[in-house]
Amino acid sequence: MKGVKISGIGSSKAGYVLTNEELSTIVDTSDEWITTRTGIKNRYISNGQTTTELASKAAALALKNANIEASALDMIIVATITPDLFMPSTACMVQSALGAIKSTAFDISAACSGFIYGSKIAINSIRCGDVKKVLVIGAEVLSKTINWQDRNTCVLFGDGAGAVIYEATDNNKILNMYTQSDGKNGCSLTLNSTPLKNCLIEEKLVTPYMQMDGREVYKFATNIVPICIEKVLQNTEVKLSDIKHFILHQANERILDAVAKKMKIDKSLFFKNLDKYGNTSAASIPIALYEAKANFNTGDKIVLVGFGGGLTWGSLLLEW
Repeated sequence: MKGVKISGIGSSKAGYVLTNEELSTIVDTSDEWITTRTGIKNRYISNGQTTTELASKAAALALKNANIEASALDMIIVATITPDLFMPSTACMVQSALGAIKSTAFDISAACSGFIYGSKIAINSIRCGDVKKVLVIGAEVLSKTINWQDRNTCVLFGDGAGAVIYEATDNNKILNMYTQSDGKNGCSLTLNSTPLKNCLIEEKLVTPYMQMDGREVYKFATNIVPICIEKVLQNTEVKLSDIKHFILHQANERILDAVAKKMKIDKSLFFKNLDKYGNTSAASIPIALYEAKANFNTGDKIVLVGFGGGLTWGSLLLEW
């Protein structure tokens, strides 16, 4: 079985910074209300950028960071719940934008766990010898899915993209992976698609916006993240005390702090950038990874954890 490493990371953000103060002029809220409940101060939202554009920009930076040409990519996976089109896929449009002429390209949908799911597909594809270089992107324009009069959701989300290149190597750096799902409880976080309307069925009105049961999602996250961390350490020689950095999906500061307290981990080990970006769903982990890498040292053990709609969750244990 071949080894795998991360050879490049990139990120991109939407063009407009929406502050809590400005948001309070749109909906009944305040900087104090948002900050104390979420830890979010700002979020980037699109003023014209598409999911494909954000994904392509993050990918180009990852390619530069890895010092490889797009033509060397064997596969492109885009994790998104906000594609520009149902077809062609965002990944195919990114392939065209980059000139990645020999890559297989496709999208996956796993909400805020999407980057972890995509990474697992990429890593296993490399390990089985099918491919050598895979680009995994998490990209979202969530601002188009939000009811901007619903302060329980509109304060949370932002737009952006993050990209990682996984590459075959003799010195393996991906130590373990874990994913799971629970479809029966998926109704706590939903986003409707095109409603059924044809010559037999009259169109029914559906809510076009993201809907979330915040209390249930919080309960789910604080319960499942410790499980993700424990599961990804199982059957390895790595102990919890060996982990130097925890890069969790940036959903809510209270979730991150609750997990640290529950697991008796110094919360300074949990990287946070949601104060600047808000919740960017599938993009949040690779964006955080890109920003956190300046703090990494060779040999550091790092845990990535995603959790979100589906319900889905997963984790990745790697060595820098």
